[in-house]
Amino acid sequence: MNLTVAMTGASGAIFGRLLLQAVEADPRIERVNFIPSDNSLRVLAEELHISGRGELVEKLLGARSEKIHQLAESDIGACVASGSYPSSGMIVLPCSMGTLAGIANGLSQNLIERAADVCLKERRPLVLCVRETPFNKIHLRNMTLAADAGATIFPVIPAFYNQPVDSTEMARQFVARVLAHIGLPQAGAYEWTGGS
Repeated sequence: MNLTVAMTGASGAIFGRLLLQAVEADPRIERVNFIPSDNSLRVLAEELHISGRGELVEKLLGARSEKIHQLAESDIGACVASGSYPSSGMIVLPCSMGTLAGIANGLSQNLIERAADVCLKERRPLVLCVRETPFNKIHLRNMTLAADAGATIFPVIPAFYNQPVDSTEMARQFVARVLAHIGLPQAGAYEWTGGS
């Protein structure tokens, strides 16, 4: 698999970090094109105390990566901006309402929006992990527009039925559900059996 992963300026940087750790460790994924938005850098600094764009992947993983390649949000000519590039799909986690609006309305103002637009036009999986509460009507309309165009709206709503021991475990299980949704079930992910 060849995935695109984007992080935007919504709260929930831990989800993005755990997603990158999971795809780095998954041998089924050959390459990840990682696009951090400019606004995500502010959230990363405030929530994870990670600053700067330089060597961001290494800072998030705690080690260098040969698999994850960082792309600039402003690089509208990057590989993932073309439908001829063999991408298996895209995950935006967390997805801000501004990014959702740009994708839902086909603006393609930056590489994240353009890569998402490519996924939609090529009928590739696009998972938008929206992060906001409460939703106003504009948010809901944009989610409907994106869903009607083929995106999966996957709100950042952690589960509690697995009795997570802490917020990191909640985030890890959420990431596992997102990856399972695109055909990459994760070892050790909680599965509800319906037993008592």
